[in-house]
Amino acid sequence: MAVFKFVIADPKTRKSYKAEMDQDKAAGLVGKKIGDKFNGDLLGLAGYEIAITGGTDKDGFPMHPDVHGMVKKKIVLASPPCFHPKHKGLRRRKMIVGNTISRTIAQINCKIIKEGSKKPEELLGKKEEAVEAPKEEPKSQENKKEKKSEVKAEPKKEENPEEEKKK
Repeated sequence: MAVFKFVIADPKTRKSYKAEMDQDKAAGLVGKKIGDKFNGDLLGLAGYEIAITGGTDKDGFPMHPDVHGMVKKKIVLASPPCFHPKHKGLRRRKMIVGNTISRTIAQINCKIIKEGSKKPEELLGKKEEAVEAPKEEPKSQENKKEKKSEVKAEPKKEENPEEEKKK
């Protein structure tokens, strides 16, 4: 089954949360456009109101708010979204997807407009933090000097005396 991946941004805490849902369960979103709002109950966020800010299709092409419909086309871009020029006046022809959600969309970017009674961390689950391995203490300068002297003390390869005579 195809799955919509939601990236939900919380502008107040500046954190984002990830949720996944089958396309059959989220059929009410198909046909909505960038900027449209929907009820957060669909994602398990009771009392929340969420706005669609963008997304990407199954091939990784971004949605563009100025291209209407469920089309995929190449357009010339000179500014964000979808293109960030490094020099003034730079333009580029890029493949993009229209601003309407279809079955080909894989990821939907959203942001929270209106909060509910519970925090999104409680409803969507808190991110697991990576456990860092204990770091070794930095070695002192004396240990570094000892290692350098050990490297220098290694014997050099002896050349064959017969080869020296031939030279």
